[in-house]
Amino acid sequence: MEDFSLEGRVALVTGGAYGIGFAIAKAYADAGARVAFNCRSREHLEQALDQYHENGIDAKGYLCDVTDEKQVQSMVDQIRKELGTIDILVNNAGIIKRIPMTEMSVEEFRQVVDIDLNAPFIMSKAVIPHMAEKGHGKIINICSMMSELGRETVSAYAAAKGGLKMLTKNICSEYGHCNIQCNGIGPGYIATPQTAPLRERQPDGRRHPFDRFIISKTPAERWGVPEDLTGPAVFLASRASDFVNGQILYVDGGILSYIGRQP
Repeated sequence: MEDFSLEGRVALVTGGAYGIGFAIAKAYADAGARVAFNCRSREHLEQALDQYHENGIDAKGYLCDVTDEKQVQSMVDQIRKELGTIDILVNNAGIIKRIPMTEMSVEEFRQVVDIDLNAPFIMSKAVIPHMAEKGHGKIINICSMMSELGRETVSAYAAAKGGLKMLTKNICSEYGHCNIQCNGIGPGYIATPQTAPLRERQPDGRRHPFDRFIISKTPAERWGVPEDLTGPAVFLASRASDFVNGQILYVDGGILSYIGRQP
C-alpha cells in the first residue's frame, strides 16, 4: 500500500549494526528509504556495512557516539549533505547492565541512563529543527516493557526506559504542531545477541531458568525475533501513522496483558 511506502525518505537508525536496529533498517530499505546508521567503533562499522551490502542494501554508516552532542550534530549535518534531511529517526542504541541496585556503582547507573535516555534526547534535539522546517518527521524511540514494569537487577535500565516513554510523550506534546510524530516501540523479550546469555542451554540440556520463566509468562510461548518489530516500525515511520502520536506500541507476545498461569 502507498501509505506504508517510505520511498524517497531518509532514515537514521542508531545502533543499526545488528539485532533489532539492523532488522528495522533493512525493513526501511525494503520499503524504499535511504538508510543511515551509526557505530562507535570502526571495526563494527565495517562489519555492519558488509552485512548491509550482503543483503543488497546501500546503507551509509557513520562513526558517532550518540551521547556526544558535537559528534551527533556533525553526523546529522553530514547525512543532510550526503542523503538529505532526516525524515525518520529511530533511537535504538542502548545498553543494559544486570546488576543488583545496591551493588551498582553510580558510574554504571549513569552510563546506562546516558546511552538509553540522554542519547535519544540529544539525537531528537539535533533532527527536530530540520524536520520542522521540512514540515514533517517521524521519531521512533525503542522503549521496553521496563518502561512499564520493574524487575530485579535492572534499576538503571528501567529508570532510563521509563524516562524514554515520557520523553516520547513530551516530544509529541511540544512538536506535534510541526507535523512531527514521536512514538515508541516497546519490545518484549527478543532473541538477539544481547539476550543470548539468557537463552543458553544448561549443561544437562535444560533451558536456562530465565528462558523457562519468559516462555511461561508469554502467551505466545516464545521469544520474539527482530523481524517481529519490523511491521510496527514501518507503520510508525510511514504516512499510515500520521495521526498517531505520543504512543508506545508494545510488541511483547502478550506479556503485559498476562498475569501468568496458576501454579
